[in-house]
Amino acid sequence: MIRAQHPGERLGWFDSLLVIIYLLGIYMGVNLPITNGVPLTCAPSGIAGLIMLWRRRDQINPVHLGVLMIVIALYIGSVFSASNVEFLGKRFTGLLQLTYSLVISYALFVTLTHGERRGIARILFGFCIAILVGVVLEHHTALREVSDRVRARIFEFGLYDADLRDQVLYGRVRAKLFTSEPSNVTFGFVHYGFAWLVVSTWRWKIPVYLVLVGLGLLIMRGPTLLLMLVLLGPYLVFLGGSTGPARGFSFVRLIGAGILGVIFLVGAVIIGQSLYAERLRTFTSGRDASTYARIIGPMEVAFDGFKRYPWAGAGLTGEPFIEERAVSIYMRSGTYEPTWHFRIAEALTNYFWLHWIYLGLVWGTIMLIALTIWLRVLGVPSVLFCWSVWVILGQAAGAYVGPRTWTVLLFAAACAVLATQPATRPSPAPARAAVPRYPALAGLVARRRERFG
Repeated sequence: MIRAQHPGERLGWFDSLLVIIYLLGIYMGVNLPITNGVPLTCAPSGIAGLIMLWRRRDQINPVHLGVLMIVIALYIGSVFSASNVEFLGKRFTGLLQLTYSLVISYALFVTLTHGERRGIARILFGFCIAILVGVVLEHHTALREVSDRVRARIFEFGLYDADLRDQVLYGRVRAKLFTSEPSNVTFGFVHYGFAWLVVSTWRWKIPVYLVLVGLGLLIMRGPTLLLMLVLLGPYLVFLGGSTGPARGFSFVRLIGAGILGVIFLVGAVIIGQSLYAERLRTFTSGRDASTYARIIGPMEVAFDGFKRYPWAGAGLTGEPFIEERAVSIYMRSGTYEPTWHFRIAEALTNYFWLHWIYLGLVWGTIMLIALTIWLRVLGVPSVLFCWSVWVILGQAAGAYVGPRTWTVLLFAAACAVLATQPATRPSPAPARAAVPRYPALAGLVARRRERFG
């Protein structure tokens, strides 16, 4: 593992602005069409990421880039290994999007790991407060109308329009807050709130984090918020849950984290039964299309792919290749209802299972190993922490080749590196007095000067 020495300097105003724009782009998910069928996904994040990459060009480790090139080369190998060359063009489009996502995520990683924990924590906490305040204003002021007008202009498709469903399941219309759907709001809150927990140096950050969870559940609703409790497990086990440097893996801490995990799980069940009673009824009765599309359906398609295409899967962005088979799997499922209408490309919204659907069992394992080696080369203190966060948040997000997926992984890596830094920057050492090389001669000169002025 190559452990870089990060100075922990405070980010300048321009770098802080770039980080804010990047995170805002991930939150909103705005795409900018470049050519027909090839959009610049999360365009603000892409622009900010490329600027960060240029600004940090002198701090980029050549070994980091070398291993990243190997990772991309292996993805190219998976593209050529996939069945049916008729879809080769589509797969290369996915490869371009994946490369773009990895590069800008790496730019964010380099920028954050050369910053100070306190400043980055303030940015993340500010995002959480802004989301909470924005949701409250959208519920009680004319901000909803402004948000809806902006959404109609910046999103060409995929706008959420199931407000009646929200009334039934949650007792209110959930806020969209300038995003395409409410799940993006809750995902952003979960992602940035948890990152704040890891980066913050505050002694009372865990109680404050639990307060954020409670406020989120009260104001926003949405089951994605329960992932904030689940994410506490990897944090406590792999990073120690302290404000100082991480201490690595410990079986004692594992047992303690397991006990806390059970407590948080019980709490999540109680909260779910009280706040999401109707949603739980639809889920247990097999009538919850959202849960099926996010978790159950992608898993069934992935296991079917293990049997049919174990070597290289469907290929990157290979939904058209497996669409008929995936539709038949959905229709045969006991949780599928004929009244559901969606395209497979929109239904497979779980990037963890998309990894296996796209790459198959063999190439999927190869790529996990390659990406793990890259994380080790980047100097991440706990690879298991990064992958745990990636898998957990993958249950609420799709678009495997998009920036959000790889920002989750590299952001977790940056947070883990920052968690090993001290809470405050070391003060500069006091200047040492010069020691004369010949003390006897120096004393004689001093006496002569004193005598003769």
